[in-house]
Amino acid sequence: MATLSAGNSAATSPFCRPEEDPFLLLESTLRSVEEILLRRRGLPLRRTWIDQPYGEEEITLLEEEVIPAIQQCLARVDELDERLLAQQELLQRCELELQRQPLALQRLQMA
Repeated sequence: MATLSAGNSAATSPFCRPEEDPFLLLESTLRSVEEILLRRRGLPLRRTWIDQPYGEEEITLLEEEVIPAIQQCLARVDELDERLLAQQELLQRCELELQRQPLALQRLQMA
């Protein structure tokens, strides 16, 4: 999930800082929610703005519906990233080839 953006130079990106990347935030949020649910296994989950904590039913919904939805979102983001990276690499190869062509033509003319 979002491993391309999280693992590959996210901290050194010329485009934005990691804290500005919404998908890195989403990935971090997913890990935090999973960790909280794991540590609080069997205990109610308190919320800051309501008196009633999440009980077994709400926690089950988080585990069965919300977490998989976030995972699917991150998987789709990875697919989009891979497609954009492939396009970027192709564009870079084309630009490099365009730079090489005048040099090759010049060499042929000199020979």
